[in-house]
Amino acid sequence: MSNASPGAPLDTSNDPTGDQTGRFVIQPNGRPRPLSPHLQVWRFHATMTGSILNRMAAGALSVGSVVFVAWLAAAAFGPEAYATFSGLMASPIGLLIWFGVTLAAAYHLTAGVRHLIWDAGSSLSPKAATSLTWLSLWGALVIAVGFWGILFATGKVTL
Repeated sequence: MSNASPGAPLDTSNDPTGDQTGRFVIQPNGRPRPLSPHLQVWRFHATMTGSILNRMAAGALSVGSVVFVAWLAAAAFGPEAYATFSGLMASPIGLLIWFGVTLAAAYHLTAGVRHLIWDAGSSLSPKAATSLTWLSLWGALVIAVGFWGILFATGKVTL
């Protein structure tokens, strides 16, 4: 039974038969399903950036863990292997790799804190979520630059 008033045309906007808008897709079993609206509806915003960067940071940390294991392997293979690895990682490119790993770790940390805050039910409004996302991004940068600034200032790392 329809709720439409008598004589009113039926709403066929969600009827997949004869769809020419591309809003429906046919599944392998032949049933039509609506196309996900995210590509047409969502606009890019800060929390999406934060989510994407958090996933990229996790990937960078995975690569960093391989470099860390290579460092352990170099130490296990003896002084020559360790000196070669240390020389490579002390080069400007090696230091850039370590800075990237540090930045990824700092961002993964700050994004994790951001998610803990959200999990507690706080800062869930769009404005607060955006502010917290920017805070986690800038906070990670401050942590990484501060850490490396201390390393250079104390002479632990030189170019």
